[in-house]
This record gives sequence, C-alpha cells and structure tokens, in this order.
Amino acid sequence: MMVMRIDPYREFDRMFQSLVQRDARSTMPVDAYRVNDSYVVQFDLPGINPEGLEVTVERNVLTVRARREVEHNDQEQMVVAERFSGTLERSIYLGSDLDAQGVVADYVDGVLTVTIPVHEAAKPRRIAVNHQPAKTAIAS
Repeated sequence: MMVMRIDPYREFDRMFQSLVQRDARSTMPVDAYRVNDSYVVQFDLPGINPEGLEVTVERNVLTVRARREVEHNDQEQMVVAERFSGTLERSIYLGSDLDAQGVVADYVDGVLTVTIPVHEAAKPRRIAVNHQPAKTAIAS
C-alpha cells in the first residue's frame, strides 16, 4: 500500500505561479531617461518582427503595440509553452512640454528605442540681466 501526503495548497500555489509567470511573459518592460533635450524610452521586445511593431502618438499619448505569433506545426507536441504569443500594448502619457511631432523610433536587437524631444519653449534658457550704472547724487 502506498501512502500519499496531500497538500491542499499545492494546486493553489501552482495556479498562482502560473498566473504570475503568464503576466510576466505578457508585459513590456520599460526604461525611461532624459538625455540632453530629449527623453528616451526603451521597450524590451525580444523576438518581435519589426513589421509587427506599431508606434503611435495621439493626444499626447504614446502607444506601442507589438504582435508576436509563435507557430507550431501539427507534428509538434508541446511539452512547455512559456513564450508569449499575441499582442502586447503599452501607453505612456507625454507631458505638454514634449514634442509629439518629433518622436523617432528605432528597433535594434529586440529593444525598441523611442526618442521624444522637448519643445523649444520648454527648454531651459539663460536670461540676460540688464544692468545700468547707479546714478550718483550731486552734492550742493
């Protein structure tokens, strides 16, 4: 006779881990930083065909959509399927000091880099200080 130990939380834990892993696989990690007069946003999108990328700006919202299809033939019997397949989307609000018309996007080695320039009016500028010599009082 075989004795089995039953853990009622094991199945719950397995389902939870599956959800967490699925969520991690279906996200679009982002780094954002400023370089001189532009902001740079980098999206990790490994395995995405460049034709499956769409970058749009509408009403100061930058949206990145990436489509990835993982195809399998009828001869394959899946044992583990963790690679994401489908559409990812991420939106970022652009402040009014950014130039939405000047956005540039490049995709190299699985990283989408979006560069957003700062409006000229929003850039720091030096203000000239006018100086007039002090008037001297005339003694009588």
